[in-house]
Amino acid sequence: MAVKLFVGGLSFSTSTERLREVFAAVGTVESAAVVTDRDTGRSRGFGFVEMATPEDADAAIGRLHGTTLDGRTIQVERAKSAGAADRRGPR
Repeated sequence: MAVKLFVGGLSFSTSTERLREVFAAVGTVESAAVVTDRDTGRSRGFGFVEMATPEDADAAIGRLHGTTLDGRTIQVERAKSAGAADRRGPR
């Protein structure tokens, strides 16, 4: 079962291909994407990588969180599911 990881702190020059390459050195990558602004096409400084197994995901977090990628220190953590941001209900 694939596990989606959030990758924050990316350099604006980091490409999807570069992100995939770095994570592939740790385990099997199902997908990788640098999130871009829909109006300008410029990187928003974060992305998502889907690792093939929970073990690959844990290895990626352990080996890559806090490391430097393209001159920036990145954070790597399990992505929160959509809708998990606000479960407090209506106000």
